[in-house]
Amino acid sequence: MTRLDLSHWWQPFTNVRAFRNNPRIINRAEGCFLYTEDGRDILDITAGLWCVALGHGRREVADAVHAQLLELDYAPPFQFGNPVTFRFADKLAEHAPAGLDRVFFTNSGSESVDTAVKIAFNYQIASGKPNKTRLVSRQRAYHGINVGGTSLQGLPNNRKGFPILHEVDFLDDTLDIENSAFSRGLPSHGADKADQLADIVETRGADNICAVIVEPVVGAGGMVPPPQGYLQRIREICDQHDILLIFDEVVTGFGRTGQCFASQSLGVTPDLMTTAKAINGGTIPMGGVFIRPDIQDAIFAAAPTTGPELFHGNTYAGSPVAAAAGLAAFEIYEREGLLTRASGPIGRYWEDALHSLRDIEHIIDIRNYGLLGAVTFRADPERFPAGAGVAVHNRCFENGLLARGVGDGMVMSPPLIISEQEIDLFLERYRKSIADVMD
Repeated sequence: MTRLDLSHWWQPFTNVRAFRNNPRIINRAEGCFLYTEDGRDILDITAGLWCVALGHGRREVADAVHAQLLELDYAPPFQFGNPVTFRFADKLAEHAPAGLDRVFFTNSGSESVDTAVKIAFNYQIASGKPNKTRLVSRQRAYHGINVGGTSLQGLPNNRKGFPILHEVDFLDDTLDIENSAFSRGLPSHGADKADQLADIVETRGADNICAVIVEPVVGAGGMVPPPQGYLQRIREICDQHDILLIFDEVVTGFGRTGQCFASQSLGVTPDLMTTAKAINGGTIPMGGVFIRPDIQDAIFAAAPTTGPELFHGNTYAGSPVAAAAGLAAFEIYEREGLLTRASGPIGRYWEDALHSLRDIEHIIDIRNYGLLGAVTFRADPERFPAGAGVAVHNRCFENGLLARGVGDGMVMSPPLIISEQEIDLFLERYRKSIADVMD
């Protein structure tokens, strides 16, 4: 490795001390592969961090970014606009779930979550319901790292030691290995867990609850598909009690589940929807919140005409360069059929490949939905105090595979362009890594 000073960059969600002792440096990327300085290829079975849906190194996106930098590199979004960002908003509205055609741009999924919560609060005030301030999230949920998203975390390590909002209740985790191990797609058991929301409403009072936020498919918390009928029941309870439903689709948006959004795949439409990651192929930081027009209309109607309707925004929100990358990415999404590819033959091949690992005795569960996957290993805290999945994750890189360890589990989200041959290579390298660590 070319000598690097590793002391100045404090990397996010990283055991920095361990990294400095064993640096894993990635130098370049192309297609579904990353490459180290010594030329080793690493199959990227996580699409970076769920974001590089188009695969790495797309020339069309790079050319669009280059051209936009020379034409209009930056324009302030406060009180001004630019053509490319308006065009990108049009494109996103074209693919959005029916009735969610307003977009507030952000720079990340974390910002999208906090933006959606602030819009929800503002809407309730504008609607004459200022007491509706409580939020409902879910155990195992990941909703970003800002104070709002941290308050909604269902992952204890991401909450402790940080300031949080306290008016948050949590629905139970829907992962049920005892009853639903090795389910293909949506598990048939567990829809009744949604009824806990009705219990929370009864306890707290519907007049005090602003919104419920859920990931349609749990992402960073272990890739957990919802039980059949679960989200429909959540939607029904929200409608009954005038509670807004927010879907966090930062992971599931833009083709991951076989349609542009998981809400379309699962047949449940939220009132607000957060996105980021693959919005432009993971190339330039960008996110967005999709909003029902009547929510925007209510906020506009209640606001004075002398200033902004919503006192919220970011310096780079709606960046013309990020929007240009988005338009170029969507040309590829549409031309190559990537937004629906996960629901076709490659999705079935991925499902069969994942479940072929069932013969490994250390695995107690396998889950999949679209081009998402997860494996849970039998816990062995004496051998693997940080979790068996973390130990396998570390070995995977040595064997030419990038997959994420989450405690005793591992999650996968391959680029939407992945081929059958590359899935076969994943199996080969993954089996070897498990054997190296476990046997």
